Amino acid sequence: MQNLIQFSKFFHECIISLITCSSTVMASQLVKLTGQTMKNFSTAALFLALASVVLPATTFAEAPAKTVGGNARCAFLPNAPDQHVVVRGDTLWGISGKFLQHPWCWPQVWDMNREQIRNPHWIYPGQTVYFDRVAGKLRLGKGTGDNGGVPTVRLSPQVRSTAAGSNAIATIPLSAIEQFLTKPLIVGETELNSAPRIVATQEGHVFLASGDKAYVRGDLNGRTEFEAFRPGKPLTDPASKKIIGYEAVYLGTLKLQRLSKLDNEPHTMIVTNAKEEMGVRDRLLPVEPAPFINYVPHAPEQAVHAQIVSVYGGVSQAGQNQIVSINRGSKDGVDIGAVLELQRLGKLVPDRTEGNGRGLIKLPDEAYGNLLVFRVFDNISYGLVMQVTDTVQVADVAKSPE
Repeated sequence: MQNLIQFSKFFHECIISLITCSSTVMASQLVKLTGQTMKNFSTAALFLALASVVLPATTFAEAPAKTVGGNARCAFLPNAPDQHVVVRGDTLWGISGKFLQHPWCWPQVWDMNREQIRNPHWIYPGQTVYFDRVAGKLRLGKGTGDNGGVPTVRLSPQVRSTAAGSNAIATIPLSAIEQFLTKPLIVGETELNSAPRIVATQEGHVFLASGDKAYVRGDLNGRTEFEAFRPGKPLTDPASKKIIGYEAVYLGTLKLQRLSKLDNEPHTMIVTNAKEEMGVRDRLLPVEPAPFINYVPHAPEQAVHAQIVSVYGGVSQAGQNQIVSINRGSKDGVDIGAVLELQRLGKLVPDRTEGNGRGLIKLPDEAYGNLLVFRVFDNISYGLVMQVTDTVQVADVAKSPE
């Protein structure tokens, strides 16, 4: 009897102080007080029914989204699935977005260190990503597994061949960035001067088309396939107004047909693809294999505050899945896979509530999307515009997510 009185007192205190007191808590308290195991759940059901009548509705409200690693912004989606079977065409960004409010929180979910971010374990079609709700982590497995379908396989780096890696899912859609992985090229003002150059064209053609012959001078270093570039427009830092690089224009590809045998004789090449007008004085660089972008989406290791330098293609605005450049690179701690938050600079507007309205106030910067960096130079980086609610404009801010 004394135990029941104590429990009644405990229950009354819960109601008075509006403390969330679930049926499980009350049942466990009753067990503690009586010293017996509750084999008959009718008592617990009775208390639950009583609580549902007496306690406020907020008492049994849905729990807030579970955070990851103590980071308030790294939280799972309230409607995150229990598991996701990886299929061909999936990306790390897409899978992360199924579970997390912010895909750049992927490393925190897997407890990944810096080396694992750069060289992650490959995730392949057919594998299953499980949401361990108790631990607040994701797990990777090959099947449904035992123990409620939640395996304990941890994400860890592995060494795989390039051929095998090509079957793994990419960080972002390769179709959106494939042509930008080796081109365009950011160069210094004189960086292309020493590269092989086209010195003459077939039959005096001003510009070369696919199938035409091009005559080239310069050291080929044993290479046989080349890309043609032309120094393009200078890229100006929106903040300092200084030129920080030149975007070399990609013109097309050529293949060696005949190596020169005399000092004053040029090499003969065939144009295999002409994307832009190509001619005398244009420079050649050897074709490099396109890298497989396997860096995990992540926040930069150090704080980054950049601005949009240009939108690729010579336009003034960009939308989702378009390419932009920013005025920060490897020297500033930017690396492949870094996710930056896009913000529009707040405007200066007159304060019309005081005096004659001539005093200016600056409105807050407004966040409107994300940018994922996929190619990095010393002072400039290229990024793919991800989810946005507005158009990206030159001079917009791209900074570390807070």
